[in-house]
Amino acid sequence: TPSAQSKPAESDRLLRHIVLFKFKEDVSEEKIDEIVTAFTALPDKIDAIHDFEWGEENSPENLSKGLTHCFLVTFKSEEDRATYLPHPAHQEFVKLVKPVVADVLVADYWTDK
Repeated sequence: TPSAQSKPAESDRLLRHIVLFKFKEDVSEEKIDEIVTAFTALPDKIDAIHDFEWGEENSPENLSKGLTHCFLVTFKSEEDRATYLPHPAHQEFVKLVKPVVADVLVADYWTDK
């Protein structure tokens, strides 16, 4: 049987929230830049965000299914994620993004620090 030490306590783990966007074909680069700028501004507006990074898809495997922009939002707890999701700044961002995305993929997972 695994010892208690083999599974880190929640305080020793981070909750990763991955968001990938596939933009509609007619969306301008300027609009995409506006979306990226708005997403990167969220950590300054929402204290529950522990860390944030993003980048454009560049895998040589050709398995991205048209998803071009990847964002990684990190939380210290499920409570922080629960604060983030309904937060007015996040909801305002969702309203900005919805009309211009053809698809969105979201996945969350716990990781050791």
